[in-house]
Amino acid sequence: MKKNLLIWLSFLLSFNAVTKTVIHAGYLIDGSNDNPMNEMSIYVVDNKISEIVTGYIEPEPDDQYIDLSGYTVLPGLIDMHVHLTSNQSSTSRYTESTSLNPADYAIRSVNNAKKTLMAGFTTVRNLGGSDTVTVSLRNEIAKGTVPGPRIYTAGLSIASTGGHADGTNSLNQELSSDPGPADGIINSPDDAYKAVRHRYKEGADLIKITATGGVLSNAKNGQNPQMTLEEIKSVVDAARDYGFKVAAHAHGSEGIIRAVKAGVDSIEHGTLMDEEGMTFMREEGTYYVPTLLAGAWVAEKALIEDYYPPFVQKKALEIGPQLISTFSKAYQAGVKIAFGTDTGVTPHGDNAKEFKLMVEAGMTEKEAILSATLHASILLGEQENLGSISKGRLADIIAVSGNPLEDITYLESVDFVMKDGNVIISGS
Repeated sequence: MKKNLLIWLSFLLSFNAVTKTVIHAGYLIDGSNDNPMNEMSIYVVDNKISEIVTGYIEPEPDDQYIDLSGYTVLPGLIDMHVHLTSNQSSTSRYTESTSLNPADYAIRSVNNAKKTLMAGFTTVRNLGGSDTVTVSLRNEIAKGTVPGPRIYTAGLSIASTGGHADGTNSLNQELSSDPGPADGIINSPDDAYKAVRHRYKEGADLIKITATGGVLSNAKNGQNPQMTLEEIKSVVDAARDYGFKVAAHAHGSEGIIRAVKAGVDSIEHGTLMDEEGMTFMREEGTYYVPTLLAGAWVAEKALIEDYYPPFVQKKALEIGPQLISTFSKAYQAGVKIAFGTDTGVTPHGDNAKEFKLMVEAGMTEKEAILSATLHASILLGEQENLGSISKGRLADIIAVSGNPLEDITYLESVDFVMKDGNVIISGS
């Protein structure tokens, strides 16, 4: 009987044996704001980091060993503003709402998610997309059905009638309609509550509003306030009831100030932010997600004749080039900054090109990296799980061939990716 029990216990132990991985890191930037370290060993047990040790520790015979001694090792990067269902395109994007089905967006998003992960971005915040496609994509990635980053999705954005995220803008009378809260369109504080509850019902992780006009919507104004202070407050109040954070798309100064006063967690783009807005953001601890890459992209493409519709072209030329200057001022003013690209406006997989623009605008290489690791995890509310290579965090680890503290563009070419303890790119 005892013998049988021992055999059974041995079987259980072998069946439930943990997977231990030892990584030798030549140069470690751990994302915690500490100084980089040379020749470190990282222990990964199952999907979590269990220990970080100075020096190269000899792996045990049963350990999985990964030699990154010739690389710079960093936490998996976090992009706080992507659109996985969108593809960069010219005027064709303005016909997609009448020609594509949810299945089309779903198939497209799978490919875009894979590109994002392969670029070293192991976590993203998806801020607006087609129906509930990114909810389903998030779930399937979590199951391991398809490869992709860990997704926090807002589902449908919340806008006002005719606002930046009103999908019926510019449609003819037969196709246009009067969408309501279920469709993400609000016109009162009561509507705001209902719209947030619909996003909860659909499985969203956070809320995204369009507090002002935008560049790529086919509408005249790209900066006017498009929600009242009371409407935004209602969105935030309802969001808090459901454990949601709120991201606010905002270009114009008045819309930015209203959103910050109402209590949103982040301002996206913030192109025309003035000193008053910066002061409010600093005092309230509101994060700024700058999306410099998108601004540079639309400004460049707007110079091509007929690339955008006339309304869009005018806004892209006016607003796009101003992002760099605003970012520089906000950074110097001490506004908290989290990394975000608005990828989907730009090609998927190019997310890391944002870093170069941030550094060129005056941010240090170290702070740029922290914006996509530590600060992004704080804005997500996931700093206990993500954003650093430290004990107890999820094993999201990347490696590049050079030192991004000396040349930030090394992050544009990632040689190794581990997400949740699983190796995605081996570097070999």
